[in-house]
Amino acid sequence: MRSPVTGIVTLLGLLLVVIVGYMSLFTVQQTEQTIVLQFGRPVDVVTDPGLHFKAPWNSVINIDKRILDLENPSQEAIASDQKRLVVDAFARYRIKDALRFYQSIGSIQAANIQLTTLLNAALRRVLGEVTFINVVRDDREKLMQRIREHLDREADGYGIQVVDVRIRRADLPEQNSQAVYLRMKTEREREAAEFRAQGGQKAQEIRSKADREATVIEAEARSQAEQTRGVGDAERNRLFAEAYGRDADFFAFYRSMSAYETGLRANDTRFLLRPDSDFFRFFVNPSGKMATPAKP
Repeated sequence: MRSPVTGIVTLLGLLLVVIVGYMSLFTVQQTEQTIVLQFGRPVDVVTDPGLHFKAPWNSVINIDKRILDLENPSQEAIASDQKRLVVDAFARYRIKDALRFYQSIGSIQAANIQLTTLLNAALRRVLGEVTFINVVRDDREKLMQRIREHLDREADGYGIQVVDVRIRRADLPEQNSQAVYLRMKTEREREAAEFRAQGGQKAQEIRSKADREATVIEAEARSQAEQTRGVGDAERNRLFAEAYGRDADFFAFYRSMSAYETGLRANDTRFLLRPDSDFFRFFVNPSGKMATPAKP
């Protein structure tokens, strides 16, 4: 029979083998790269994902190999035209050399601090060489590319590759923005007042011209009307004279009928005349001849 001591020793041996085997294995994820350390000194860098072996006394450090974000607080920069800018930027980077990264910085938190300092320096250096208009409107894409190149050169010594740098916002400080806004408002109000004054002057000129042309047209029309009326009156008088010359009695009759039509209105037929006046001669006698009064 096997003694209990033998069983215990065998069990302890199996347990030791399991522990040693467990300490000799490590897994590398697809998003990681692993540094193998022997008593704190790097001895290997593993970038292939999967299960790997190491000495039981070695340790491992996993480092992210994905693209990482660097959020930079808003910073002030001075453009070449001496205008102050508040710049809000961010960067994206990845660790391309895990060993150099571990030996120079050691952690993502320390890398973010160091890259923030380098990014601010690159922003001030590049933006200080151009004007305010170049930053906010004309050359922003080119400037972001130059900042990325500056930052990438500085970060290369830490085993870091800068993938992209973007400027979210580049504007004047709040107090400067208010001053610019007030200046622009005053300028626009001045321009509006000038346009209104020019418009009023133009309107007055148009009204004056229209009034002058209306007066001229009215005077010409009145003159033409008077001329036409004079011609008509002359023609009427000629016709009357011709009619009178042909038949004086008929002309007298026509004139009397016209006088009756004009004088005897519908609502007022009162006259203060003698009954034997010349106006009523066709009432007394259709021939228009007045009766001769009898001699006493």
